[in-house]
Amino acid sequence: MNQPAENQPQVSLAQSSPTVGVFRERDGALEWSGRQETVRVEPWGPDGVRVRARLGGPVLDGLPGALLAQAPPAPSTVKIEDGRGRLTVGALTVEVDAEGLVRFLDTSDDRELLAEERAHFWWPGSRLYTAVGNGHHRLEQRFAAYDDEKLYGLGQHQHGRFDQKGLVLDLVQRNAEVGIPVLTSSRGYTLLWNNPAIGRVELAHNGTRWVADSARQIDYWITAGAPADAQRRYSAVTGRTPMLPEWAAGFWQCKLRYRTQDELLAVAREYKRRGLSLDVIVCDFFHWTHLGDWKFDLSEWPDPAAMVRELDELGVKLVVSVWPSVSPLSENHQLMEQRGYFIGTQYGPMAHADWPDKEVASTVQVAFYDATNPEAREFVWSRVRDNYLVPYGITAFWLDACEPELKPGFPENLRYWAGPGLEVGNMYPAENARTFYEGLRASGSGDGEIITLNRSAWAGSQRYGAALWSGDIGTDFPTLRRQIAAGLNTSLSGIPWWNTDIGGFHGGDPDDPEYREVMVRWFQFGALSPLMRLHGFRDPGTPLGPEMTGGPNEVWSYGDEAGAVLEKYLRLRERLKPYVLQVMREAHEEGLPVMRPLFLEFPDDPAAWSVDDSYLFGRDLLVAPVLTAGATDRSAYLPAGARWTDAWTGETYEGGTAVTVDAPLDRIPLFLRDGARLPIRE
Repeated sequence: MNQPAENQPQVSLAQSSPTVGVFRERDGALEWSGRQETVRVEPWGPDGVRVRARLGGPVLDGLPGALLAQAPPAPSTVKIEDGRGRLTVGALTVEVDAEGLVRFLDTSDDRELLAEERAHFWWPGSRLYTAVGNGHHRLEQRFAAYDDEKLYGLGQHQHGRFDQKGLVLDLVQRNAEVGIPVLTSSRGYTLLWNNPAIGRVELAHNGTRWVADSARQIDYWITAGAPADAQRRYSAVTGRTPMLPEWAAGFWQCKLRYRTQDELLAVAREYKRRGLSLDVIVCDFFHWTHLGDWKFDLSEWPDPAAMVRELDELGVKLVVSVWPSVSPLSENHQLMEQRGYFIGTQYGPMAHADWPDKEVASTVQVAFYDATNPEAREFVWSRVRDNYLVPYGITAFWLDACEPELKPGFPENLRYWAGPGLEVGNMYPAENARTFYEGLRASGSGDGEIITLNRSAWAGSQRYGAALWSGDIGTDFPTLRRQIAAGLNTSLSGIPWWNTDIGGFHGGDPDDPEYREVMVRWFQFGALSPLMRLHGFRDPGTPLGPEMTGGPNEVWSYGDEAGAVLEKYLRLRERLKPYVLQVMREAHEEGLPVMRPLFLEFPDDPAAWSVDDSYLFGRDLLVAPVLTAGATDRSAYLPAGARWTDAWTGETYEGGTAVTVDAPLDRIPLFLRDGARLPIRE
């Protein structure tokens, strides 16, 4: 059905080309066309719509993005009358006026949730397409700003801000900076910028602007509802995480790095000799022959089968580091280059980074496999399968440097199988996780045994069993403080499996009393994080290279006093495992995060929207980490609408107020909701 918007009031002559467009209903979607542009609004799951806009023709299907190919069904209606088009799907109504401006409304009362806004009354409008050649444009999508709005999500960043309002954030992948373009608003909507292009988002007080440096069309998804409902809707359209394997819910031991099989096994044996819980131990980088061989160096790891057998007997899972980069010395380099399995370049050679390798005195120029290429994914998995899974039964992998870690970081020079680097670069870490997810499923491991530890992620990474950690960060209290906001915003970006290097990464002297305090407080936070993993490059470290290692990083490495506290929280994590797995099932089945901002459970409490130093671990446990040196007490806000019990003392408080509780070195403040019973005290 075509209908000109001829009943719309006269448009302003101040515009350069005042245009009344044409509406049509097509396959349940609302389309507007004008000025050679097509805007398509279609139902995309309950309470959600997908909006695409393109200059120069109809919208395109099949472009790279985060949305699943099929949306969950949802009843909807389309009306075209009085010069306007309206599409309603559940709690969300979309209105398009005669000139193509889009508004999103709460269906129940027509309250404006979000609206497009012109950049200028004359030119440009709310959507700007600047040609960059070959059908690609620099895209800008503008929305209005609202003084009372708070904005959350957008992945993981180290700026320390929970509310992102007022920030400009690059949409790009870097070590410790993870761009996931999904935004939750205090106004009652969640929006996914469904575009893996390199770009940025500007959350200014005079407007919001999404920018893609080079892409073929605007594409985003939006849903209406309370934050918890929005997480359910978002995970339904981008994919939910598998169920976390039981072994992954416990304690992970790691350091940079265990250099040999004997060294790694000695640590695992010592944990068991001391009667300490240990569920996972990690074999870090340089365990390989050459980067990109994806196999053990038998001179340092002479009998991996025996190592895995002994670890199994000890009840310890082995996780192995796998990098996406390939040295020219690798046995796989020539074949992969011949078959076109590497990321290409627009200009210059194919090498993307300089990196040390064995048997050479200097660095070599390495390439990265193209994870957007299905054949390249299959090849890399075949090497991992034949060198780790088949001979040794290893099914868990640490996907380090998967941004990918380019040196220098010029995504515009890259050419992927899926498209130019500027158009598709942000999807790489998700596609890299996909390599292992699809490979493990094809190998019969099943959803229940699939988890990878990733240094980067994109929208939808969770459906491939990707856990994210916060990258190579500092080792002081200010850095610890920033991880709370980083974790909460990651959780609101659809990634429920998240953790930090407990104690931070860059340095930290185990013999320094000040650092021991940092470690104790960080370890307490780690025990109440979705994943609990001790890692770091401790002092004294050695230079980057195949022989490198750092100082000791086991729980007994920090002296008797600190070590006793660390052991206490190992036991706490072990007691909480059933609760951890219960919360992980909610992530798997409903898409709810594990680490929850207070407003997710208490959206009607205005104060809960500003709390950035504590969080809920699942529904029932409020965690208030100690984040400053020398602190022996802690003030924490307890949300209104519940009654809270200090998990250590049993004292109860009515919600809606801040309380100050004791926090000696061996105590992290914890509060139980409405009489919940969890085994906190020994």
